[in-house]
Amino acid sequence: MSDAPLSLSIVVPVLNEAAGIAAALRRLAPLRALGAEVIVVDGGSHDATRELAKPHADRLLTAPRGRAAQMNAGAALAHGDVLLFLHADTYLPADAHHRMTDALQDRTHVWGRFDVRIESRHRLLRVVATLMNLRSRISGVATGDQAIFVARRAFAQVAGFPAIALMEDIALSKRLRRLSPPACIGAAVVTSGRRWEARGVWRTIALMWGLRLAYVCGVAPATLARWYGSLPANSAALQQERRSDGLPR
Repeated sequence: MSDAPLSLSIVVPVLNEAAGIAAALRRLAPLRALGAEVIVVDGGSHDATRELAKPHADRLLTAPRGRAAQMNAGAALAHGDVLLFLHADTYLPADAHHRMTDALQDRTHVWGRFDVRIESRHRLLRVVATLMNLRSRISGVATGDQAIFVARRAFAQVAGFPAIALMEDIALSKRLRRLSPPACIGAAVVTSGRRWEARGVWRTIALMWGLRLAYVCGVAPATLARWYGSLPANSAALQQERRSDGLPR
C-alpha cells in the first residue's frame, strides 16, 4: 500500500430492514462527508427498505438473496481502496475510518475487524461478545457482526466471499488469513441483540455454536442455512451452492 490516504467503500447487505435502515444509514453520513462510498445491496425486500435507503446511499443494488451474493455484488462495483462489510443493525465507533486505514497502512495487515458489543439488556450477551472477541483474536477468524474490512486488492485476490448460504464470514476469514493475520481493532462496533432476544438467548447460543461445530465437521452450508432458517429451500443462493464443488473451508 502507498502512503496516500485510503478511500473507503461501505457495503451494506439488507433484507426487509425498513424499520431501521434509514437510521442505520444516517449514522454513516459523517463517513460519507469524508469521502466514503455507501453501497446498499438489497436481497429482494418486500417492505419499504429500498425506498428508505435510497436517499442515504451512493448506490442501491439488487442481488440474489444471501449475504455472500449481496456483498460480492456490492464489492464488484465499489471504488474504494478498502471495503467494509457492515450489517444493517451494526454501527461503528466514531473514528472507525481512521482506525481501519491506519491498520492497513502499516503493510502488516490486508484485512481486519472490530471488537463487537451486543446491545441488549440481557447480561449474558456481554459475556457472549467478550468470548466472540477473544475467540477471534486467537483463531484469526472474524464474524460478520465484527464489521470485516479488507483491502480491495486482497478481496479480489481471494475471489471474495465464497458462494455459500451461511458461514460466508468464516470462509472469507480463512481465505484472508492466508495473506495476513487480521488487524483486531479494540474499539467496538455495536450490534443489535434482536435476533438473540427474538429466538431466546440460550437457544440462540446453542444454535450458533451447534452450527459452527457442524460447519467445522463438514456439514454443507446449504444444510446449515436450512437449519438456521435464513434462506428458503428454493432460493437462488442455495441452488447455486448445491451446484458448486470444492469450496475452501
